[in-house]
Amino acid sequence: MILSALNLLAVALYLIATAALAWPLLGEGRPPGGRMPLVVAAAAVLLHGTALLSMHRGALDLHFFAALSLVACVVSALTLLVNLTRPVAILGVAVFPLSALLVAIDGFVAPPTVPTPMDWQIKLHVTIALLAFSVLSIAAVLAIGLAVQERGLRHRQFGPWLRALPPLTLTESLLFQLIGAGFALLTLTLVTGTLFVDNLFGQHLVHKTVLSILAWLVFGALLFGRWRYGWRGRRAVNLTLSGTALLVLAFFGTKAVLELVLHRSL
Repeated sequence: MILSALNLLAVALYLIATAALAWPLLGEGRPPGGRMPLVVAAAAVLLHGTALLSMHRGALDLHFFAALSLVACVVSALTLLVNLTRPVAILGVAVFPLSALLVAIDGFVAPPTVPTPMDWQIKLHVTIALLAFSVLSIAAVLAIGLAVQERGLRHRQFGPWLRALPPLTLTESLLFQLIGAGFALLTLTLVTGTLFVDNLFGQHLVHKTVLSILAWLVFGALLFGRWRYGWRGRRAVNLTLSGTALLVLAFFGTKAVLELVLHRSL
């Protein structure tokens, strides 16, 4: 009963934070307070984390829906941190409702699971991987915002959604800061995987490993192109979304097929 209440309250707070952030973007007035949506979202993240700890016995559960919910919690927390330094309301509008959906699925729809025991080395590897995926997921959302921003400026369409974004140069700067941080974490993920995972190219891991390496190459090429040739705009957006798509397939593609289709676990 308490766990159900935690999940429901987390869902409600995520949706309230989303509405408060989206309100001015829809041109219907000002939000109740400048920091209010972030405070509400912070409470949602705390409840989300508490529910995850309770449902999964305080362990790192990497079953499909549990992993999705965990990633959503981390992405929401990182979205809050980004907004504390550079307010980007559209990030919260995109991230928080998805987190609400994943909390609800993990709490009320997904079958109960038992976390697989892990050594501390594997936990470290998985934690770094989740952080890398979360940071680069936020970069992907920001890349979509950048594409919308550039398109609006090109066609002189200055709607409320466009005005909600920071200036184009700041959006682009934040995008590459996130990509740089995510690339560093992804590099650590591959290094710790090489050191700690017994057979990185073994059964069920080969696709994940190859796709992660391909994503690492894409983001590495983007950062090099940015440094050497000044890549930006549509090229940066396309490469960011391509690299993130590879990571989605690496992290959740095989897992989805195994658990939801073949009813097997990694």
